[in-house]
Amino acid sequence: MTLREKIAVVTGATRGCGRGIAVELGAAGATVYVTGRTTRESQSPMGRKETIEETAELVDAAGGRGIPVRCDFTAVDDVRALRDRIAEEHGRIDILVDDVWGGDPFVEFDKPLWDTDLEKALGVVHNGLDTHLIALHTLLPLVVSARGLVIEVTDGDDDNYSYPGVGAPYFLVKSGIRALARVMGKDLEPHGVVAMGVTPGFLRSEMMLEHFGVTEANWRDAPDPHYALSETPRYLGRAVAHLAADPNVSRYAGKTLASWTLMREYGFTDVDGSKPDWGRWFADVVKPGVDPATVDPEKYR
Repeated sequence: MTLREKIAVVTGATRGCGRGIAVELGAAGATVYVTGRTTRESQSPMGRKETIEETAELVDAAGGRGIPVRCDFTAVDDVRALRDRIAEEHGRIDILVDDVWGGDPFVEFDKPLWDTDLEKALGVVHNGLDTHLIALHTLLPLVVSARGLVIEVTDGDDDNYSYPGVGAPYFLVKSGIRALARVMGKDLEPHGVVAMGVTPGFLRSEMMLEHFGVTEANWRDAPDPHYALSETPRYLGRAVAHLAADPNVSRYAGKTLASWTLMREYGFTDVDGSKPDWGRWFADVVKPGVDPATVDPEKYR
């Protein structure tokens, strides 16, 4: 599997899945434009310590070329400047991974919509969905010129289940991204571009580790027993790298596929050599309400 000579753009690459995807594209040899808002000189409203420069350095260390570019995807002028720079330097985008989020500060958990702050609800949608529209509208011409691949990153692989407590705005964003993958899959097909969506399982991102009060070294001590089936952001990254290298990726156009589904297809592992299958765990344990203490999670990894 090689992506050498390929030009990739990952939006929201500061941390989490965006960082994991950027690094794995780099490991396959790609040149990756690492985009996001937090730099070593300027922090985004998210207040996180991770930076695009750190991600770019991880891309370099993995064997690719990381190019950090500060870009606020709520600001059209920023995205146009990114487009113009890539057009001048390479003239195309072979792989566009749209992973912008930025809605965490606005999500109000365990409240009915009418009891939430309207401005916060709109903030979830603006940061989580409008940004995807802006990125696609502005960057797609460079993808079309390369007959490339577009991957939308969401949460969940279908619209039949809303994670408890996250509320309507969050679900609107994540289902909206899946809808974008569906319509782009159709609209871009005549132009030789494949568009689809992907989702991780229970993620061991920097923020989730902090939420559970654990680290990558002791994540099994998390208070949530279902976290035994968690996966690193690199797991989804490896899924994306395999998709980008697959000459028959068009069979997935318009679909949203999960990390565990793609693991079954391509056979890749997480960084620890395991193959966490959150989909099977959810079907066997979470959905029927089985006590996770009675199930060996290693049989699902």
